[in-house]
Amino acid sequence: MNALIFAAGLGTRLGAYTGDTPKALVHVAGKPMLEHQLLHLKRAGVNTVVVNVHHFADKIVDFIDRNGAFGMDIRISDETDFLLDTGGGLRKALQLFDNDNPVLVHNVDIFSSVNLKELYNSHLSDKSDVTMVVADRDTARKLYFDGHRNLTGWRNSADGKTRSAFADFDYTQCKPYAFQGIHVVSQSVRRYLDEVAEDKFGITGFYIDYANRLKISAVEDLNPSGWVDAGKPEMLSKAADIVAQFYQ
Repeated sequence: MNALIFAAGLGTRLGAYTGDTPKALVHVAGKPMLEHQLLHLKRAGVNTVVVNVHHFADKIVDFIDRNGAFGMDIRISDETDFLLDTGGGLRKALQLFDNDNPVLVHNVDIFSSVNLKELYNSHLSDKSDVTMVVADRDTARKLYFDGHRNLTGWRNSADGKTRSAFADFDYTQCKPYAFQGIHVVSQSVRRYLDEVAEDKFGITGFYIDYANRLKISAVEDLNPSGWVDAGKPEMLSKAADIVAQFYQ
């Protein structure tokens, strides 16, 4: 199994925590976020991991080296000179894998009860280009999926703006979900990523714009209370609770 951990973010929402530390090394339950995610992926069966780096990149690389890469094959996608965002970051990272297996993509600050092995196997059996973990949780900006759980578009309920690759997109006929920051990507996506002219772009916008050319499926997280974006100080304690319950 292959995986990519997005660890290049600036971590500005964490304030003083990231004054001299990359977000990936901010502690949750006594250990850096990155350590939790790597070991969680390892337990799921992942052996090859790409970690993208930018902010305090040398500290992340040193941390991985000092810990013997946790017995995994860890490769670094270096974005020190230019932060590529999630879409550009994924495109660059995919070049570092030396097989055609799908890649499980995981934000370093997302902690959840999702069974990553089951997610990966579901992606393989469904033969999707992308499988996104989504949830029915409260947020203004949501992705919309049809009756077959294929991505059709996006809408911001706060201002009514929509975005879709389908001319007949009707959000009222689709099911809205929030993206949980975990997805599995097949190598078939690479040629479409290469069509994007910009170096820096977001992966969610890419998925929306290419939903008419790729099979982008949803897997619902039925335990959204067992999920947290630990990118804010007030969320670190909830992340620790999730680690205690699901990361052992």
